[in-house]
Amino acid sequence: MGNSKLSGLRMWKHKLKKPVIFVVGPTASGKTDLAIQIARHLKSEIISADSKYFYKGMNIGTAKPSANDLSEIVHHMIDIAEPDEPVSVAVYKNEVEKIIGTLHAQEKIPIVVGGTGQYIHAILHNWKMPAIEPDLRLRKVMEDYAEYHGKGKLYDFLVKVDPQGAKLIDYRNVRRTIRAIEVVLKTGHRFSEQRLQEQSPYSRKIIGLHWQREELYSRIDQRIAEMLTQGLIGEVITLLSKGYSIEMPAMSAIGYREIAHFVLGETSLQEAILLMKRNSRQYVRRQANWFKVNDPDIRWFDGKVMNLKEILLYLDSDDGWSRSEE
Repeated sequence: MGNSKLSGLRMWKHKLKKPVIFVVGPTASGKTDLAIQIARHLKSEIISADSKYFYKGMNIGTAKPSANDLSEIVHHMIDIAEPDEPVSVAVYKNEVEKIIGTLHAQEKIPIVVGGTGQYIHAILHNWKMPAIEPDLRLRKVMEDYAEYHGKGKLYDFLVKVDPQGAKLIDYRNVRRTIRAIEVVLKTGHRFSEQRLQEQSPYSRKIIGLHWQREELYSRIDQRIAEMLTQGLIGEVITLLSKGYSIEMPAMSAIGYREIAHFVLGETSLQEAILLMKRNSRQYVRRQANWFKVNDPDIRWFDGKVMNLKEILLYLDSDDGWSRSEE
């Protein structure tokens, strides 16, 4: 495939306007490794669309790329915030658009990779988030309600007012639940209807890695075992020792809150591991709502086989590009 790198660059210069490649799929599907190999092939850089990667000091439980990978391939949007600093979709989109512009100026094809659906879709479909000023008093009321009655009860309210929006939010993520309810109450329209789309400035090609569900679950179980061996418990102890609360949005990344309850003596290690496995399976099902196997815009490849040559040939071809709408 000696000329494939040149063909990819020629395709960008002569046929496509602002090309961006997206690599999507469920957790533990191999997206990160694939994106690194694509970046090598195209001599380009990676933009993470995994919300777990944003936070410093949270490496083992998020399965961030290794130090070697990060030194070989430039990765953007990793370690950009402290664990107590939320990164909104609007902030993410604004930063990523700047990065994409810089890479295009260098004649590089950006590779956006991740499994956090709302961040991928914000770029993919050029979301325009509603400009609603935060209502701090309303948020405090909902926070108190969640603390007194439980986060599940607050989530149940969201299910009633916006069932479609609720499907895309983890009930444990109080911050996102509150934000979705706030949008409904302040605008009179469902949060799921508020993500206005405008014409995309990019030419886009999306590839996904697909696994049979049981095989994926097995990979997740193996990853959890490896995280524990690599020192996840110590990583959680360090975060707690720095004063970070288990209720922070960053700690909703699967593994941290479950292990924190073990560290605090509230559950056994076996119970924490079982919860990690159960919550991971629920997360996979939520991801499937964002990245559907019947989506005609996504070219799915078998993650188990992972035929890199086939994938690179597809990327270098004219097939699968959604052209810039500008």
